[in-house]
Amino acid sequence: MTDDLLRTPLHDLHTELGARLVPFAGYHMPVQYKPGLMAEHLHTRQAAGLFDVSHMGQMRLVGPGAAAAFERLMPVDVIDLGAHRQRYGLLLNDQGGIIDDLMFVNRGRDIFVIVNGACKHGDLAHIQAQIGSLCTIEHQFDRALLALQGPQAVTALARVLPGVEKLVFMTGADVSWRGADLYVTRSGYTGEDGFEISVPAAQAEALARALLAQPEVMPVGLGARNSLRLEAGLCLYGNDIDTTTTPVEAALNWAMQKVRRRGGARAGGFIGATRVLAQLDGTEALTRKRVGLVALERVPVREHTALQNLAGETIGEVSSGLLGPSVDKPVAMGYVGAEYAAVGTRVNAIVRGKAVPMEISTLPFLPPRYHRG
Repeated sequence: MTDDLLRTPLHDLHTELGARLVPFAGYHMPVQYKPGLMAEHLHTRQAAGLFDVSHMGQMRLVGPGAAAAFERLMPVDVIDLGAHRQRYGLLLNDQGGIIDDLMFVNRGRDIFVIVNGACKHGDLAHIQAQIGSLCTIEHQFDRALLALQGPQAVTALARVLPGVEKLVFMTGADVSWRGADLYVTRSGYTGEDGFEISVPAAQAEALARALLAQPEVMPVGLGARNSLRLEAGLCLYGNDIDTTTTPVEAALNWAMQKVRRRGGARAGGFIGATRVLAQLDGTEALTRKRVGLVALERVPVREHTALQNLAGETIGEVSSGLLGPSVDKPVAMGYVGAEYAAVGTRVNAIVRGKAVPMEISTLPFLPPRYHRG
């Protein structure tokens, strides 16, 4: 472990709990604790898992023009988002490639944004360069971020932060705890009900200990976070999406509201609009598409594994894959030529020179259990 890696505010707690720490996004991060990935994954599906995601980047966009300015960067409706409502967003480059995916909330006083840890400094520079003259951009990279996920997360969190049970999926609220100003959203990255909690670094460890004291909660590392999100069909930046991938190729059409599409009240006007809108309306044909994949043999298929058609021609590549602990079968996501993207299409993954039969599947691999009220 190199000494130049940063430590999250929960580093000492991770060490105390026996976490195996690995370099991730420039930080010492827990990949798993003593129970191991499988136990942590299944516990989150059955009860509640606590994740330290303080490596993520938090920032505020402030000013009367902040929402309109942010819309210039994404094919997403920011202006019409209601107070304390959260939405998924995509920062794009001129070619429509994805610079990063993110979450943002209209808090009334600001647009609160959470970006991926490995991308946060680049995202900040991009946002500042593009719209820094239109609103004030304040990064809060020193704040901690905790995620409590699972069907019993609401029971556990409501004991510590009464009132959070009133939130529904993709909404947020200001909460005070022991004099600290928190912001809580009912959202997450597992397909389960759950919450994400922005907390000042000085109070992060105390809050984490209070949550871990609840009988439903156990600490969960990056390993299970990855398997949980893959079963939920959620993209990992750098694996499933990147600057060479457009939202349409990534099958993220659902994240682009009608108001920003051709014929909408605020169609276009965002970076990369020419290509993205053409792909959306079919005037530019897709050459590849992100799909779900299920192996028909019990052989895990990992990222960068080549995909071939039944004639032995290479047609794509796996972007994420593993043996899904909850679905109890090998699952993956990847990109294939558009003509092979139909559900039920058979393809082969080439694993150590052997063809492993796979079938194109719907996503997600497990039904989501978000609390919509």
